[in-house]
Amino acid sequence: MPVPDAPNATADAAGGDGELAAGDFAAWVADMQRALRGQGSTQVPCGSCTACCTSSQFVHIGPDETATLAHIPSGLLFPAPRLPRGHVLLGYDKHGHCPLVRDNGCSIYEHRPKACRTYDCRVFPATGTRVDGPDKARLAEQAQRWRFSFANQADRAKHQAACAAATFLVEHAKELPEGAVPSTAAELAVLALGIHDLFLRVEQPRVPVVEPDMNMVRRRLTSLQRSARPSPGRP
Repeated sequence: MPVPDAPNATADAAGGDGELAAGDFAAWVADMQRALRGQGSTQVPCGSCTACCTSSQFVHIGPDETATLAHIPSGLLFPAPRLPRGHVLLGYDKHGHCPLVRDNGCSIYEHRPKACRTYDCRVFPATGTRVDGPDKARLAEQAQRWRFSFANQADRAKHQAACAAATFLVEHAKELPEGAVPSTAAELAVLALGIHDLFLRVEQPRVPVVEPDMNMVRRRLTSLQRSARPSPGRP
């Protein structure tokens, strides 16, 4: 089970050596949630970074992604466990690299899987979640460089709520519906974003972070489980 970091570990705008501007937090959350609903792709300022492509990650590809499947040799794909027929995973080589990555980046970038289009390593600092696994050291280093900016205290509270949600999921996993809490850091972070609003109670002029009623969380998680689509990547 991944362990969340301190809530404010990567909360301030970039300014130090090696730090990267992650953008406005509230705007990023809105964009990320739209991407996860299938209403667009994330716009990550990756530059030349390929950390997510070289960190031993399985990439889910759905049967409806016909253009993507047409550009990937079938020998690189295998059936996705516990998913309906037609859902496949793209694996990685002995170095942990996606086999489609070349020196200049993704060789099928214009036809890359939906999982890659929605993947955003800013999800880790957004929820105070630590990248798990020694084979993901490069990804962890990249994630730690991001620094969000905040327009106001209410937006800072949103960040604190997202971190609180991640911590809550880990600490109360046994009390929540079976299978509701993911075992990987990326999936945990995405889920925390999906329930972070439950950890906010609007009280003017402050927006405090609170721990919600357990039954509220259970109902939300059950609802998300019923409507869930296959996860966008398995870091």
